Order: sequence, then structure tokens, then C-alpha cells
Amino acid sequence: MAPHVFALPDVGEGLTEAEILRWLVRPGDTVVVNQMIVEIETAKAAVELPCPYAGTVEELHVAEGSIVPVGAPIISIAGTASAPTPARQAVLVGYGVKEESSPVRRRRRGPDSPPVEAPVAEPPGAEEAVAAADDAPRGAVRAKPLVRKLARERGVDLARVNPSGTQGEVTRADVMAAAGSAGARAGAGGDTAGDRVPVRGVQRAMAEAMVQSAFSAPHVTEWLDVDMSRAMEVVARLRERTSGTDVRVSPMLLVAAGLIRAARAHPRINSTWVDTAEGADVVIHRDVHLGIAADTPRGLLVPTIKGASGLGLVDLARRLQALIDTARAGRSTPADLTGGTITLTNVGVFGVDGGTPIINPGQTSILAMGRVLDRPWAVDGQVVVRPVMTLSYSFDHRVIDGALGSRALRSVAAFLEDPALELLLDRIEG
Repeated sequence: MAPHVFALPDVGEGLTEAEILRWLVRPGDTVVVNQMIVEIETAKAAVELPCPYAGTVEELHVAEGSIVPVGAPIISIAGTASAPTPARQAVLVGYGVKEESSPVRRRRRGPDSPPVEAPVAEPPGAEEAVAAADDAPRGAVRAKPLVRKLARERGVDLARVNPSGTQGEVTRADVMAAAGSAGARAGAGGDTAGDRVPVRGVQRAMAEAMVQSAFSAPHVTEWLDVDMSRAMEVVARLRERTSGTDVRVSPMLLVAAGLIRAARAHPRINSTWVDTAEGADVVIHRDVHLGIAADTPRGLLVPTIKGASGLGLVDLARRLQALIDTARAGRSTPADLTGGTITLTNVGVFGVDGGTPIINPGQTSILAMGRVLDRPWAVDGQVVVRPVMTLSYSFDHRVIDGALGSRALRSVAAFLEDPALELLLDRIEG
């Protein structure tokens, strides 16, 4: 019986290719239906693919680091299918398999880069956490997929790295230290002079989206300084009340709540510009799906809190932290990274006061929050020191004029100036 050939499926609407990050099986391994066999990265997310067949791995058709078009063969399984093989290759999200596939493209590698490693078997679910010691092959190195990918790019042999992770795993900082990066353990970006870094997957998609947005939507940015005294008191009280729970409270939580509140009060800032044959429409969304810009090892990602307008502070805090943790761990799904209607970005974590954030395509506004910094502030004719934050609000001037943009920004500021009172008024009026 001829082996079953599994072709790369379409794991997201409109995607045409993916990079093979890591094989989870190798020739000779026995696999079962729905076992995770390979980790890939698309323009939307890194995901693991399940096997549709049961049997023995006969051949891996592409190596790690290869760019593969949708529909190209990636693995052959000698065995039996769990169900009759469909005439059309099923995909994880919709159908989108090409009738003809173009040749596999290999990532360019510099003269000092290591050759593509032979695929190494690792237990399914390693993306969720490092493999347990009892399940790992003897001598295997514990490391998450993104760390393994970084090690390959830096030419680091993981077997020679001293792990510093809490579970004995090799961390990103360990790899960077082994690669000779002086700023690795200080949280540096990881790039060094002379590097030539391929722009692939999510990073490439994000770059293209930002160029599209910057040159298609006329951006306007307004700034406003906010006295955060009462907001910081609320943060401190919430932290005290939620101590010992999984709820993590930060100023970002209140800024997010303020932005959601502003979007409900001024629905047009929570909209999408749509070109039509007759001209254009502005689609005003009923729900606020809040995008949160997150700095991750794979670059800037914007996962989305769906239905954020219906969440209380505690639920919003949980969803906010879970979304950021998932993105930084490299586990965001395509669904996590799509569907946003308005975005919040926190540049304050980098010690920055503000900027001119670029609107995400498909949205009409984005709010940037800066650091909270003690500054001189005039109160009742006296200069006092107050914790102050700068808000930077960019909006699409085709949809939002200066008056509406100013009112929306002022609405966020008013909430932050006295969030306890504003939340109480919401409850009374609601």
C-alpha cells in the first residue's frame, strides 16, 4: 500500500505559506491520528499540526527552516487513515489548498550558520511546556520551541548550554549568553552587529500591515497628560484585595478599562473603514474587541480580548494577563491575533512617555500609554509632585475628526483621573 502523503494545510484564511519550525517526529516513529507532528509558523501565529493518519513515519519531505507553500507535501505516513481520505485536502481553517505547489524555499543562511539539523523527536505539547524528565529521551535537552529556533539561528549547540530555567530547561537568556551577547541577561533585543536576520512569518506580516496602514489611513495623533494619583490608589487597593489570587493588577488594566468605556461612549472610534464600489462605508462595531500590543520573542503581536466591553475589572484583568502570557510564550492562535476593533499599546514598560502609534489595519484608532512618572503638577494654585502619565492617541482622520478624537481621548483621561467615581457612576446609571 502506498504511503499517505500529508500536505501542508491552510491554517488561516488567506495564508499561502508557512515555515517549518520544528519536527516533533522522525522517520521510523509510530504516530496516531491527531498526534501533533510538526510546529509551523505562519503570518499569523505559530501552531502545531495534528496528523490525520495512523502508522509509521516514512519520510519527512522538508527540513526545519524551510518555507513551504500550502498544498506542498511535508510528510509521508505508511499505515491506514482513520477515515476515507477526502478528495479535497481538509484544512484547519476553511479550504485553501493550491492545485499546484511551488518549490520549497529554504531560509537563507549566513556562512557561519549551522546546517539544518536532522529532525529530532520531541513529545507532543512541548509548546505548552518543556517536556517532563521522565518523558524526554535520554540526553535530550529541555527547551521550548522558540528557544530551539533561536539556538539554530545563533549557531548554539543546546547540549553545551548550562540551563537556568526553573525546571532545568534552557532559556532564551541562556542561548544569548552562549552566543556571546553581552546584553542577553539584561533583556536585550538579541540582535548583534553584523547580523542578517530573516524577516518571516508574523514579523513580516506585521511589517507589511504597518506599511499599509501608515500609507493608506491619514493619521492624526493627540497627546494628553493625566494625573494618575487616584488611579494609582485604586491599583494599590485592587492589588491588596486580589493578593494571593491569579489576578494581576497594573495601571494598564485601568487604561484598558478607560479605553473600552470611551469606545462605548463614542462608538465611531470602534469602527472600520471599508472601500466599496460606490465609495466607502464606515462599519461601527457593536462590541469592543480590544487588541493589546505585546512585545514577544517573535516580535510585536496584537492578541485580542473578544467581547471586552462586557467584562468587569477582575475578568478583564484575567483575560488581559492570560492573553499577554500566551503571546509571549508563543502559543497565540490565529484566532487570538485577529478580530480586534481598537488597540491599546503600552510603551511605558520601556521607560517611554509617548509616541505616534500606527493604527492596526481594519481599525480606526489606537491608544498608547506611557510610563507613570513623578512630575510637578499645579493643584489649586500650588505646584506639587504627582504621578503623571502621557496618553498618545492616533486615529484615522477619514473616520474620526479632531473634535471626536479629542472627546474620546479626554474621556479616557477623565476615567483615569478618578476611576473609582467613574465606576460607581457606571453602576448607578447602569
